Amino acid sequence: MATMRPSLLLFALVAVLAARSAAVAQLEIGFYSKTCPQVEQIVRAEMVKIIAAAPSLAGPLLRLHFHDCFVNGCDASVLLDSTKHNVAEKDAKPNKSLRGFGSVERVKAKLEAACPGVVSCADVLTLMSRDAVVLAKGPNWPVALGRRDGKASSATEASAELPPANGDVPLLAKIFASKGLNLKDLAVLSGAHTLGTAHCPSFADRLYNATGDNGAYGLVDPSLDSEYADKLRLKCKSLDDRSRLSEMDPGSYKTFDTSYYGHVTKRRGLFRSDAALLTDDTTRDYVQRVATGKFDADFFKDFSESMIKMGDIGVLTGAQGEIRKKCHVLN
Repeated sequence: MATMRPSLLLFALVAVLAARSAAVAQLEIGFYSKTCPQVEQIVRAEMVKIIAAAPSLAGPLLRLHFHDCFVNGCDASVLLDSTKHNVAEKDAKPNKSLRGFGSVERVKAKLEAACPGVVSCADVLTLMSRDAVVLAKGPNWPVALGRRDGKASSATEASAELPPANGDVPLLAKIFASKGLNLKDLAVLSGAHTLGTAHCPSFADRLYNATGDNGAYGLVDPSLDSEYADKLRLKCKSLDDRSRLSEMDPGSYKTFDTSYYGHVTKRRGLFRSDAALLTDDTTRDYVQRVATGKFDADFFKDFSESMIKMGDIGVLTGAQGEIRKKCHVLN
């Protein structure tokens, strides 16, 4: 099929950004053009080194951005450490498996050396998530900048606001809608599961804790392919087994592509939320279309647009928040 040239894709995405400017008027392309003109080059150069040394970090860095934006907006609150008087987002149960914090501090330190006190951790994480996708052979998109860093971080809020891995479409749609995202965004952003791995507790209830029609426990989730379930049981010996990781996109978990959707159509999505995409007309149609392998360029464009929308959620701008010197602690 004919594919959109990268230059045309970027031009189209700049138009998307322009159309959204009314909603987030103080985010802009080139925000640091006078104060830190090399910001994107510095981030990209460091990301090239990070991903070259640890290709499996692409997924976790993308996930960090998701988990940040869904809790009080894209304000880098997920990066803050807990204190004596506050349990921060990163210590909430859904965030216990997050990785990549050291990489964010590494990139931030490079920017502090070049442009002290200028670039926010929220912008650093947004750029790093985009570059993680690009370096995993995924799409590129323009990132409007100017986010400020939040001063609050709550584990309680993280547990309440993050989309659960076992969520059904009505629940996930409600959470996404509260962030200004729609059903298509849900189907598209689920495609991020093409990158990364997961510990057993996030999906093992599908292997050992499904309930049958007669109320019996211990059955495999019927929405999960039985052969795939057998393979997963070999890795996950119990509901609480944390010793092994499973690839979310088997055979392709370090590469950003559309194979995830093929797995979902074969009932081999790792999470209940993946399987749930087949239970709704809108999300099922999108999954099945992309799974054909004939619409990779369309998916790349859709993913870029959804990431731009997500990166706008609840941003702090102007004089709000602060510009942290170190991402894990308030100034």
